[in-house]
Amino acid sequence: MEFKRLLSLTRKAVDTYHMIEEGDRIAIGISGGKDSLTLLYALSGLRRFYPKHFEIEAITINIGFDGFDTSRIAALCKELNVNYTVVNTEIADVVFNIRKEDNPCSLCAKMRKGAFNDKAKELGCNKSAYAHHKDDVIETALMSLIYEGHFYCFAPVTYLDRMDITLIRPLIYIDECDVIGFKNRYELPVEKNPCPADGYTKREYVKDLIKKLEKENPGVRDRLFNSVTNGLLPSWRI
Repeated sequence: MEFKRLLSLTRKAVDTYHMIEEGDRIAIGISGGKDSLTLLYALSGLRRFYPKHFEIEAITINIGFDGFDTSRIAALCKELNVNYTVVNTEIADVVFNIRKEDNPCSLCAKMRKGAFNDKAKELGCNKSAYAHHKDDVIETALMSLIYEGHFYCFAPVTYLDRMDITLIRPLIYIDECDVIGFKNRYELPVEKNPCPADGYTKREYVKDLIKKLEKENPGVRDRLFNSVTNGLLPSWRI
C-alpha cells in the first residue's frame, strides 16, 4: 500500500465518523508493532493538510520485558516531527510474577490502557488514537458472537467519561494485508513483541478461522465488515 492510499482511507474514516476537530491534541499509542507505526505515519501525514488543525503525541507503554528497544521508534518520531514519550512500568512483573494470571492479556491490556490514558492527559491530549484496522473490526464482531453470544464491536469513536478523553480509531477502513504491505514498502521499525502470550490468544484463533471461512466462502470478510457498519450497532451509525 502506498502512502497516498493510506492517507485517503484514514481521511475517509476521520471524515465519516467526525474523529478530529479543530485544536485537538491526539495521543497515539505506539506498541512497536506494524499497526501502531502505520497509524503514526497516517496521522502525521494527515496533519500536514487536514483542514482542521490538530497536534499529535506518540506514547509507548513499556510493560517491563527485557530487550524491548524503542530507539528506532524514537528516530522515526524525530523524522516525522512528532514528540515521543516512553512510559516505563512494571506491568509484566505484576501480571506474570505477582498475580500469575491465567488470562494475562486481560489485566495487561487494562493496565496498559490506564497508563496510556494517564500520560495522554498529562501531555494535554483530549483524544487518543488506537490502531485497530478492518480485520480487528471483523475479528472482534465474530469473537463477540462465538464467546459472548451477542453481536458487538468497539466503536469508531468512544468518549471515556472517567478519563474525559475521546478514543478514535482512524484505520478501520484499512485491511491488515495493506498494513503489512505498507510496513514492508516503507521499512517501518517494527519491534517484536516480547510477551510470552503473544500469538496464543482467542483472537489468533478467530483470525485463523476467518481465513478458513474466506477461503471456503469468498467475500465473507467484507460481509462481516458490512454487518458492523450497516447501522445495526448504534455506535456505528453515521
